[in-house]
Amino acid sequence: MTPQTLQHWLDAGETQTQEFKTSFDKACIETLVGFANAKGGRVLVGVTDQGTLQGTTLGKESLNEWLVQIKAATSPSIIPEIEAYSFNGKTMVVISVAEFPVKPVSIKGRYYKRVSNTNQALNASEISDLYLQSLQLSWDSYPAHNAQLQDLSMDKVEQFVKQVNGGGRFALGTTDSLAALNKLNYINQGHPTWAAMLLFAKEPLRHNIHIGRFKTPSLIIDDRQITDTLFEAVDQAMRFIVSYVPVAFEITGAVHRKERFAYPLPALREALLNAVVHRDYKDGSDIQVKIFDNSISIFSPGRLYDGLTLAELQQDHYRSRLRNKLVAEAFYLTTGIEKYGSGFIRMRKALADYPEVQLLVEEISGGISITFTKTHDEISEGVSEGVSEGVNALKERIAQNPGLRANALAESLQTSVKNVERWLKQLKDQGQIEFRGAPKTGGYHPSSFDDNKASA
Repeated sequence: MTPQTLQHWLDAGETQTQEFKTSFDKACIETLVGFANAKGGRVLVGVTDQGTLQGTTLGKESLNEWLVQIKAATSPSIIPEIEAYSFNGKTMVVISVAEFPVKPVSIKGRYYKRVSNTNQALNASEISDLYLQSLQLSWDSYPAHNAQLQDLSMDKVEQFVKQVNGGGRFALGTTDSLAALNKLNYINQGHPTWAAMLLFAKEPLRHNIHIGRFKTPSLIIDDRQITDTLFEAVDQAMRFIVSYVPVAFEITGAVHRKERFAYPLPALREALLNAVVHRDYKDGSDIQVKIFDNSISIFSPGRLYDGLTLAELQQDHYRSRLRNKLVAEAFYLTTGIEKYGSGFIRMRKALADYPEVQLLVEEISGGISITFTKTHDEISEGVSEGVSEGVNALKERIAQNPGLRANALAESLQTSVKNVERWLKQLKDQGQIEFRGAPKTGGYHPSSFDDNKASA
């Protein structure tokens, strides 16, 4: 090893693959375990945390004794490379270990993984994930506990097979439902896998999507808990979210008015799909969606998988890491997702036309939170004319067809019931319309005041 290389290492500081230690001790072995469970690395012994070479004293058998201690303390045993160097009149020892092929490695029953420039203790779920990764397997490919083929809804399976055959991404070569599931590995040893139960169970597993419409962090004005198989849960959750996204009409001169939602719906759907496809299903927590006046956040249980970092997600060339390989494949084969690892890229592209909406991705509370925030209200500022046009169209429709209810008015105006309800409130507050008749059979009419004013 050249002096220039050693100096370069000292100048680099502590990193994902390098750590400094003033002396050899148990903490050195913990770091080597963290390196073995990540991307490998080296410990420089005889160096302070600030990168100052202070040297270390070695006996005749010191290096062999260190090797014996490392081997005895680790399971599976790791045997690193260890070399002593004389540099600037002092002794520095370099202990290097490669990424271990079969993970996780432990020290006295404790597990660590190198993350950035620190060693992080792993919990039971992370230990299980490391083991599955080393075998190139995923949790959802294992047979579901006590599940039988009769627990699957064949209607859902047949719909899935039809979508796969129509999607053009994989040639099943069969329309037989069970044969198709076998071919795609959703049946393992004659039993449904966890993925099959998540996707096709008659009685859905209790992994919920909990959605709330908030006025303040403590004031909820609407609430929904969705417990269904994954394709259906995504559709139901997306419908609920869209019902609370403000929309305005842009007047373009064309025959039909153009709708502009306050948030790009493709980006919201990508965020929801990301939460459903990549969440940690071994964690019993719910996916949580919170809709505020000026923001929408989607929280998914489970940290970023297999060493993926938030910094990598900000780049357009990050490598996809799949916690639930079969779940992800199901959404890919049915064209629900375009390709693995493209979700955040597609979100950013969808947001390009929405400069007033900011995207924030955080790793908090053992999961991933994606938040869309409006920095200003483009709907009211940029297309307020369209909103007024919608209110005026509603008033005109009530005048022409008195007695219609909100659902019928929404259908005739080709907009959502939520929009119509907002416009109705505005017209009622202005005294321009009123509701007549019983709550279940009545409808909206021009107000009596307006009628009298017109006749006068």
